[in-house]
Amino acid sequence: MIAMLIAGAVALLTALLGTPLVISYFRERGFGQPIREELTESHQTKAGTPTMGGWAIVLATVVAFGVAHLTGTRITALGILVLGTFVGMAIVGFADDLIKVRAQRNLGLNKTTKFLGQTVIAALFAFLGPTYAGLPQNISVVGDIAFDVPAWVFFLWIFLLLTGASNAVNLTDGLDGLVAGSSALAFGGYTLVAFWQFRNFGAYDLEAGQALDLAIIAAALFAACAGFLWHNAPPAKIIMGDTGSLALGGVLAAFAVATNTQVLLILFGGLFVVETVSVIIQVAVFRLTGKRVFRIAPIHHHFEFVGWQETTIIVRFWILAGIGISLGLGLFYAEWIGRVGPVG
Repeated sequence: MIAMLIAGAVALLTALLGTPLVISYFRERGFGQPIREELTESHQTKAGTPTMGGWAIVLATVVAFGVAHLTGTRITALGILVLGTFVGMAIVGFADDLIKVRAQRNLGLNKTTKFLGQTVIAALFAFLGPTYAGLPQNISVVGDIAFDVPAWVFFLWIFLLLTGASNAVNLTDGLDGLVAGSSALAFGGYTLVAFWQFRNFGAYDLEAGQALDLAIIAAALFAACAGFLWHNAPPAKIIMGDTGSLALGGVLAAFAVATNTQVLLILFGGLFVVETVSVIIQVAVFRLTGKRVFRIAPIHHHFEFVGWQETTIIVRFWILAGIGISLGLGLFYAEWIGRVGPVG
């Protein structure tokens, strides 16, 4: 418990105090965000805002993880795997951001190269998870509700989860503070899940040390996103970029796998699912009929075009994200009650 509190406090302070340094560093080097031409005029004014701010979240989380373990808490292979997935996805996103700012266009890595980078991270997770980190080779819903699968199915499933989640968060990252706030809520939810598994480790596949390590990382991520949000709230002084969005999506999926709540990721990342589905619907319908369902996709931009204020969209979408996370936590606890009873 103390290690979790330390991780949260260190991550919050590091993000709060460190993000202005990141802003200054990228501003001096002219690393400004290009903006899609088809977006509203309010977005065009954001052109040149320092980007790649996701590094503030990454560094705050890694520093907090290290400091928390100075208390003597054991570092586990699972914790390193989850944290490594986070950093690995950030590196892929950073490469994408760097190309954008140098070329001054809203297109970074081509789809094949970005896809390849995400595939490498997913493949490492799928291989190292069962081999070195003790993850069960299954498709899990929650608790004991899981299905053992062959290695190739597990690999494909992990690939879909990690790449799908990282791209879903990336699609959602279009309004100031939208992803930082909704991600903070999601990692707050996973902090509760991991800590519950730590306190009741005998009823789950995780060892106590593994569950505590996950709780430490989740608490650090929650606080790092909150600290970054202080500077990313509208009007944003810095944008997280693909560096942040790909990393947050990837580690969110990693938590779903590590805590055996893989299918519940649909609820914990419910907002990101809705955003992705809106893009899929838009593309599919346009290709079939030549017509658009939404004024523009992802759906948060559609609401801008119909007259909603940016802050209104952000707060309402945060509420939607919170509802999904609450439902996920409810199902997580309901499974516990059904299997163990209200008092474990």
